[in-house]
Amino acid sequence: MKARLQQFPCIRPGRRARHRLGAGALTLALGALLASVPQAQAAPREQAAAAERYVALGDSYTSGPRLGTQVDSACGRSDVNYPSLVARALTPASFTDVSCSGADTTHMTGPQGEAPPQLDALAPDTTLVTLGIGGNDLDLPALLGRCIVLGALLPYGAPCKTSYTLHGTDEVTARIDGVAPKVDAVLDEIHRRSPRARVLLVGYPVILPEDGGNCHGTVSLSSGDAPWIRDKEKQFNEMLARSAALHGARYVDTYTPSVGHDLCKPAGTRWVEPADSDTTAGLHPNEAGHRSAAAAVLAATGG
Repeated sequence: MKARLQQFPCIRPGRRARHRLGAGALTLALGALLASVPQAQAAPREQAAAAERYVALGDSYTSGPRLGTQVDSACGRSDVNYPSLVARALTPASFTDVSCSGADTTHMTGPQGEAPPQLDALAPDTTLVTLGIGGNDLDLPALLGRCIVLGALLPYGAPCKTSYTLHGTDEVTARIDGVAPKVDAVLDEIHRRSPRARVLLVGYPVILPEDGGNCHGTVSLSSGDAPWIRDKEKQFNEMLARSAALHGARYVDTYTPSVGHDLCKPAGTRWVEPADSDTTAGLHPNEAGHRSAAAAVLAATGG
């Protein structure tokens, strides 16, 4: 099991001390849509795209560790992550992706090893910002790691849920409540630094089956813990949506479009990979997952 957990790039320390979490068809469809619009109507849109200045911020669910070509291997940043796909579709005047595996909200305003604070990429003329953050503040890798270990020993029941609710309170719910003001503060600081920017807060996609099912042979979660983890992820996304609504951002739902593409599905159908994946970081979106996220972001931008 130790070897399986070492598949998590966000758990294994990296060169920058990252000890936590850490569109072909889309492009064709977008091209066909634009081609069908009369030239007189397309011109303002092209002018808007030419003026777009896009900055992407986030953790490993944004950066795309081990996918495609790693343009920054220390941060696990890929050239096929969803910000890159969004940028290719929008063709903005400028595009800066500073997402980094292992990032949490403190790395928005403070350095992450050798990487400067992510918010330093913002400017007064930035017009579009995507932000995917919070999983490391929740300590999602450690939560999943504990549940996997307990599930390997006790495949039935809900030992992991029990371990987080021993004292009559739900420790994970308390953590989610504690992350909310941190995300709020990041959103407020983005607006302060880039007052013209549209800010999109991107949620986390499906990890486990929506129907509460399990695939113990793929990831060793107990039968009762799988639906509990599903519910906690949904609760976390709901918190992000509230933060966005209260702090001048738009929430981008990547969970709903990814239902039916959880890690229990076979290769070619799943959009999140198992812990022992050979193609991407374990328990992270694969290329199809990033294409789905890019489509959701583009829909939110009107692109």
